[in-house]
Amino acid sequence: MNSILGAPGAEGFGPHGRTASRGAARAPGAALAVRNLTMRYPNGHVALQDVSLSVEAGEMVVVLGSNGSGKSTLMKCVVGLNRPTAGSVEVAGRDLTSLAGKALREARLPLALISQHANLVRRRSVLANVCCGALGRHRTLATAFGRLPRDEVGPALSHLAEVGLSELAGQPAGTLSGGQAQRVAVARALAQAPQVLLADEPVASLDPEAADEVMRLLRRLASSDGLAVVCVLHQPDLAKRYADRLVGLRRGHTVFDRPASAVAPREIAELYQADA
Repeated sequence: MNSILGAPGAEGFGPHGRTASRGAARAPGAALAVRNLTMRYPNGHVALQDVSLSVEAGEMVVVLGSNGSGKSTLMKCVVGLNRPTAGSVEVAGRDLTSLAGKALREARLPLALISQHANLVRRRSVLANVCCGALGRHRTLATAFGRLPRDEVGPALSHLAEVGLSELAGQPAGTLSGGQAQRVAVARALAQAPQVLLADEPVASLDPEAADEVMRLLRRLASSDGLAVVCVLHQPDLAKRYADRLVGLRRGHTVFDRPASAVAPREIAELYQADA
């Protein structure tokens, strides 16, 4: 039992247990509110111009746009990697753009990010990688040296069950397929106990079957678990299939923000033709 708390190379298993459904305790409302966001870089390039976006608990929003449309800048502003020139980013009611240091780190705890690459520690077990998602709540000398909190093992096993990978808990992360690794990355994000889940091109490097699997998982986390999910995609067909709402960006401006069923294929195609 102590092995999960020990050196990075030694993995073990903790007490089994299930956590309560996040959706059951979450009231509807705007979990993420981006208001009038503008980002001007020092070289004068305006990457975002007066962009607003509101995402409610239980809603899945997909952001579409060509390279250079502002999608990545938007994500960086939301997670606090970029400080916007103007506007605000509120997560769970707190404006991240007005914070710095410890206050910003604490305010970002309800926010989890999944990237294009899973970025797992390959030599550590799947379970240990998932437990790492909870380290933001355990800033101690022990965790600084790679030890994992014992009381996070049970919840981590539950998150693995949620993504359908319980049987791989003890397996080294470096042995996983691309789709499995991305699902472990989702479980690691869930270990943060987020209210808002950002997914930045999460299926870009996956085959079609694995991509569908990950998108179904994100869809379920929104509709069943009550997370506010924001996903940047380059696959309009997946966006139309899984999103509640589609947001189109072009040259830093919002072109549309409507229910997915109300966005015509022609409008989506024009997003990519405009900057060709």
